[in-house]
Amino acid sequence: MNIAEIALKVPLSRTFDYQLPDELVSQVGIGKRVLVSFGNRNLVGVIVGYKNSSDVPGDKLKAISAVLDDTAILNTRHLQFLRFCSQYYCHPLGETLFTALPAPLREGQPIDKLAVKMLRLLEPSAKLRGKKQQELLDYLKSSGTTSINHVRALGFTTAQINALLEKAIAAEFSAEAADWREQTIEIAAKPTLNQEQAAACAAIKLSRGFQSFLLEGITGSGKTEVYLQALEDILLLGKQALVLVPEIGLTPQTVSRFRRRFPGLAIELWHSNLTDNERLQVWRRVEQQSCAIVIGTRSSIFLPFAELGMIIVDEEHDASFKQQDSLRYHARDLAAYRAAQGNFPLLLGSATPALETLHKALTGKYQLLSLTRRAETSTHNQFLLIDMKAQQAPQGFAAATLVHIERTLARGKQVMVFLNRRGFAPTLICHQCGWLSACHRCSTNATYHKGIAQLICHHCAEQQPVPKQCPDCGSTQIMPTGFGTEQIAEFLQQRFATTPLTRIDRDSTRKKGSFEQALEDIHQGGARLLVGTQMLAKGHHFPDVALVVILDVDAGLYSCDFRATEHLAQLIVQVAGRAGRSGEAGMVLLQTHYPEHPLLQDLVNNGYQHFARYALTERQEAHLPPYNHLALIRAEGHNQNQVLQFLSDLVPVQPLCGIQLLGPLPAPMERIAGKFRYQLHLQADARNLLHHYLAQLADYINSHPLANRIRWSIDVDPMDMF
Repeated sequence: MNIAEIALKVPLSRTFDYQLPDELVSQVGIGKRVLVSFGNRNLVGVIVGYKNSSDVPGDKLKAISAVLDDTAILNTRHLQFLRFCSQYYCHPLGETLFTALPAPLREGQPIDKLAVKMLRLLEPSAKLRGKKQQELLDYLKSSGTTSINHVRALGFTTAQINALLEKAIAAEFSAEAADWREQTIEIAAKPTLNQEQAAACAAIKLSRGFQSFLLEGITGSGKTEVYLQALEDILLLGKQALVLVPEIGLTPQTVSRFRRRFPGLAIELWHSNLTDNERLQVWRRVEQQSCAIVIGTRSSIFLPFAELGMIIVDEEHDASFKQQDSLRYHARDLAAYRAAQGNFPLLLGSATPALETLHKALTGKYQLLSLTRRAETSTHNQFLLIDMKAQQAPQGFAAATLVHIERTLARGKQVMVFLNRRGFAPTLICHQCGWLSACHRCSTNATYHKGIAQLICHHCAEQQPVPKQCPDCGSTQIMPTGFGTEQIAEFLQQRFATTPLTRIDRDSTRKKGSFEQALEDIHQGGARLLVGTQMLAKGHHFPDVALVVILDVDAGLYSCDFRATEHLAQLIVQVAGRAGRSGEAGMVLLQTHYPEHPLLQDLVNNGYQHFARYALTERQEAHLPPYNHLALIRAEGHNQNQVLQFLSDLVPVQPLCGIQLLGPLPAPMERIAGKFRYQLHLQADARNLLHHYLAQLADYINSHPLANRIRWSIDVDPMDMF
């Protein structure tokens, strides 16, 4: 076999044949990187197979220029996993392989990056003026020598690290990687499990081979403790573990807890804030058995573990596990494949499991483990629906809501006000003619940001100054309409002038270290108002929050997305879970114009578990996922006719047996950044039938004359319809 199949990072659903020169035959191998000539460029490729003959004539077959690796960077099992990923999500194999590689490897750089930058404490008795510097010093006293990556993950900045280095209080050095299995595994003191936690741990530890568990535990029920104790046997067997978390903001508190439980154990982090070299370093340490646990965001599912023994997916329902561009994979679903491939357990945890996951648990594909008791308090939070109809609501707050806020602050407790809309107001309106501050490039309005006096589109990021007069009628009576976190915070600061206020959204935390500083202010305790978006909703432990106020609940009740009510219920439960974490039950106020709505009534009176099971019956009656399978073909371009023509050509003349097609339809937001957006919906009862058709469709699309003139994508198992 003197011809190699090479996967290249090009948007074509095929591999490419290259001749093996005699002098390189002994160096090549499946899973190794090579340098090849492609057109007028030199590209890095990965060998994925060999063959005896090629469709390309022998005299036109190019030869491999160089072999870049001594050993394969992708072993047979990992290549099999990535091939499955490529086929399932209808994405080119070459682009899939290169998505899984760190940037230096994609660029052909050497693979050896095993040395880790460490911090060693030199002067433990030193006293520092800077509060954060002193906290870093105290942390180093308790943890001993630790990697700089871990220190950064805990929220300490480069400037704070450098301050200790410049004062010779700490020293930086490089440490070579060592096999973590040669260390003695220490397990710190752990709390006694309650009956439900103990039963869950026992079920996981008694499992043999591949088995998927859904840990359905209400907020504050101690799911993380189950994760920690379930991992003990895996680590003692010398196997690695992957802990998937939804976003970077949750990694510091997660890694801190894992390091306290397993002191001295090699725990690595993986997220987008790492540099390219740091990511390559983690990638290599995972492959070389130099780390035991990786705590990472969605792309860590592609890491080449040498001996993976368990995957834990925390907050498995979270939409951030789904990649929304390029390779549109779902990390939770790929985790299930890797666990089955490696024959080890998968643990999915959530207070509000996705309906797809819950369906698998209720039908026996996953084992359902329930935690119904809160660890901090024996009583549940109290929910109260505030009817906003016919109410005088200054700045969006009902009178009863303001009374509850005032009483809670008077007790020295904290109040969280949640509104998932940043900025001052969603739009400006002319009181004379009705003009709205529309974005020029999108089918939406530009948001008014009062602090910087700008109108900003949250979809294309276009900015424009706030007009002094109406562009249509010349009136000066231009006023904001609706509410955003900036306006809510301004009103509350005026109303409760003596109470400290912290606003957390993407605008208020742009400056480096500002998010960590805001969290630190909150954890100081005492009366405080917290205003924020989803950034406040996930995973944070705020023991002093006794009251949660959720504004504009109605925004999620009526939507063209069939998952909107599920997402709303999950969001309400997650936000509500920030209250009542210190021993006493909290209160959750939901302001709505539709307090009689069945979803709200079911959620408030019966909880998410009952709501989710009822929602599943609705999905079944409507023939929607998880009772059938869905894919979207999205297309966008500046020429509306070309986009429509492209999608129309994909619709067959004769109906397809077992597959329903709907479209082309305009996307819910038809125009973004000047591009027209349309969709084709495909549904099928049988997953294999849908994938077989999509594979044929992908081949046809690649040969379509308009495929290179517009942007298109295939989204298998889409998580939103936008």
